[in-house]
Amino acid sequence: MTKSTGEIKLTQTVQKGGCAAKVAASELRKILAQVQFPPMDKNVLVDGGLFDDAAIYKVTDEVALVQTLDFFTPIVDTPRIFGRVAAANALSDVYAMGGIPKTAMAILAFPLAVLDNDVAVEVLQGACEILQEAGVNFVGGHSIDDDTLKFGLSVTGYVHPQKIWSNAKAKDGDVLILTKKLGTGTLAAGLKKGLYSEVDIEEALASMSQLNKVPTLLSAESLTAIHSATDITGFGFLGHAVQMAEASQKKFIISSSKVPFFAEAPGSLESGNLTKAHRTNRAYVESKIDWTALSETQKLLMVDPQTSGGLLLSVAADMALSVLADLQSYFKASAVVGKVVSQNATAVIVFE
Repeated sequence: MTKSTGEIKLTQTVQKGGCAAKVAASELRKILAQVQFPPMDKNVLVDGGLFDDAAIYKVTDEVALVQTLDFFTPIVDTPRIFGRVAAANALSDVYAMGGIPKTAMAILAFPLAVLDNDVAVEVLQGACEILQEAGVNFVGGHSIDDDTLKFGLSVTGYVHPQKIWSNAKAKDGDVLILTKKLGTGTLAAGLKKGLYSEVDIEEALASMSQLNKVPTLLSAESLTAIHSATDITGFGFLGHAVQMAEASQKKFIISSSKVPFFAEAPGSLESGNLTKAHRTNRAYVESKIDWTALSETQKLLMVDPQTSGGLLLSVAADMALSVLADLQSYFKASAVVGKVVSQNATAVIVFE
């Protein structure tokens, strides 16, 4: 007998939820290192070589395509909220490249023998709400009958070829700005254990459903001040920051006291609400960072696997405060969290 939206908690149908279900970064690198990919033509401006957020293909001197896809298992219990979070998460990759998303196609794996069709309807409707807010066209997709629910989007957008942010363009002297709070991974783990209700973590759910639409918020002058960006998702703040620092061949100095986080997150971590990704994310970055200044709880927070987390922006220092003021009108928690310096030491991330 199938179960409808009011009869089941989606987080109880899967072992891992949201971006915490990603293949560990170190394992993914091992897999990709053994694959012989076809050669790229000259119009591929960004590929997957630096673990960037999306691919870029130049169409003309004025227009380049931005392409990405993202899907995962439920991180919340309510189907419509799951659809909203999954859509916002997928669109984020295009925004992180400085692009504007325009079309989306659904990726849906659905257990027909277990869940009623109204669950799928609610997931898709939640996604449609976010797509409408973003001005993105829902143009189709693909579905399969599977053992567990999985949902996401393949998204295509556009960007000017000379205005790509990528994760490889941070400059010496830049200021680092983070747009959302950390802690969704541990709070979702607590939700799955039944220690929190969705009401208890309402702020985190709202954050995960919030669009990272930075390219549509800022003036043309402010946009030119953003040199590099990445979105913070399953590899945690540190996993994605390390990839950005390494791709840019720079070192990031992070002020731990300025990194925003949900008020419930430290207590949740200390209560043991952890995922496998906390361990694998830590193993991925530990040899590349200096975090001796952090407590154990702070370390766990920095590797907490985010779902639909914020953007980490590398911004020209002379424009940073102006950019931050504009961001805070929409991203209330956005904050300056560090700076970029020349890479002159083993660690690519240093905490102070």
